[in-house]
Amino acid sequence: MINNKKVIVIMPAYNAEKTLEKVYREIYRDVVDEIILVDDFSKDKTKEIAKELKITTILHQKNRGYGGNQKSCYTAALKAGADIVIMVHPDYQYSPKLIPAVAAMIAFDEYDCVIGSRMLAASALKGGMPVYKFISNRFLTIFQNLLTWKKLSEYHTGFRGFSRKVLESLPLKECSDDFIFDNEILAQIYYFGYSIGEISCPTKYFKEASSINFRRSLKYGLNVLRISSLYLFARCKLCVPHIFKKDGQRLNQDDELIYYYKNSDEEN
Repeated sequence: MINNKKVIVIMPAYNAEKTLEKVYREIYRDVVDEIILVDDFSKDKTKEIAKELKITTILHQKNRGYGGNQKSCYTAALKAGADIVIMVHPDYQYSPKLIPAVAAMIAFDEYDCVIGSRMLAASALKGGMPVYKFISNRFLTIFQNLLTWKKLSEYHTGFRGFSRKVLESLPLKECSDDFIFDNEILAQIYYFGYSIGEISCPTKYFKEASSINFRRSLKYGLNVLRISSLYLFARCKLCVPHIFKKDGQRLNQDDELIYYYKNSDEEN
């Protein structure tokens, strides 16, 4: 808890058995009140390891995709009374040690959302990011900054923190269940007038770290161009796509979630 605000870490997990415990051990529990993992129909022992670590674990009965996993994560965190929700990938690509810094930036009302940027300290290539991904990241970020009239160092990091207000008010159910969800939510945050802060975040690329292949990267990149263009059209009132509509579907905290393990000690 920071500034009397409950901090919950969420982990969208898929086949994370080899790295989950390492991530968990680096989470600073003096700040984090609860950890929630959503297992997106993993084929390994992710859920069993999560239970051994006494992490509240939710199961998907089928693979719903990265965006679908996040929707369940945020719904569970809101149900649990989170004031601040921080997403940490259980594949150890991002450092959990930065959670207190991200939480503080939101807890003291400096920003509504904070992202961990791999570009601020030029750590991406040092951490093993493939050159083609680095180049595409830079190109897409420049394109997005031009169309949104903003100035982020990147839009594609998976290390993020959100205030409760943001997650409750955005029409997140209108967003994709695929990887482009990450980009859509940032576009929504800007469109609806919320603020985004950044913090430098080292990254690690290795065999066990989740990473989409070239074909899916290309699909993601094309979708980024599409979402950025739709954002501009909406801002210029040329058309308002469903993801930017005020009456779009929001997360429903009454949605049923399947709990594999629930840490009652953390709830108390």
